[in-house]
Amino acid sequence: MDSGPRPAIRVRAAFISDIHLGTRDCRADLVLDFLRRVQCDELILVGDIIDIWSLRRSFYWPQSHSDVLRTILGKTKHGTRVIYVPGNHDEQFRQVDGISFGKLEMRREYVHETLRGLRLLVMHGDEFDGAVQCSRWLTALGSGLYDVVLGLNRGLNALRHRFGYGYWSLAGYLKSRVGNAMDYVRSFEAAAAHAAHRRGLDGIVCGHIHRPEMRDIGGVLYCNDGDWVDSCSALIETRAGELELWHWTDANHELPVLHRPASVARAA
Repeated sequence: MDSGPRPAIRVRAAFISDIHLGTRDCRADLVLDFLRRVQCDELILVGDIIDIWSLRRSFYWPQSHSDVLRTILGKTKHGTRVIYVPGNHDEQFRQVDGISFGKLEMRREYVHETLRGLRLLVMHGDEFDGAVQCSRWLTALGSGLYDVVLGLNRGLNALRHRFGYGYWSLAGYLKSRVGNAMDYVRSFEAAAAHAAHRRGLDGIVCGHIHRPEMRDIGGVLYCNDGDWVDSCSALIETRAGELELWHWTDANHELPVLHRPASVARAA
């Protein structure tokens, strides 16, 4: 039985990326649940919020996707500062770098400082992807294969739900088991950490590869906030200035599943 509205969760900042509005795999229901429940001083959108690539191939835009945008804009009217760092699937917005619409700011990249003094570079992450830089057709091929995996994932989890089992990520399983995929992930993470180190920053927050992670790489804090088509995750800075990964895979949970490595909780 519905026990009524759940209490809001108040945080200092929330980083989300790879929502891919305009695709059938976007979990707009969970995005909306997250946005409505989590109240933050800053909401940082780390790219691929709207999937313009997909919309060009085949237009798909249900009401729930409009509701996501409306909810984000509504937050700006209630005091939340929204930073939009476009990705490669919404790269057209990179042309308006530096423009502000009230409390919504468009940034090609951004530096966020935590309450504990950590300075984090925020970029979508396609800048570190050699395939994106060198071969657009290869990227499209990879995207197509990923769409197939996500389609299989939908069917599999529909069956699991029918038999009372929880959500399971086929894409995440394959990424962790295929050697070449893990080599790519580790190379991506190292390149991202190096970019932050080169600028004298403490860490980096990115998305793009749809793999949530927080770890130390050569003294640099690497954070990937994941995505909202598979992992349904966000990077959170709490009111105390600690960084945590939240997995929002079940809107009925009283609280999200939290992942916070001990090394991340240190003061600057």
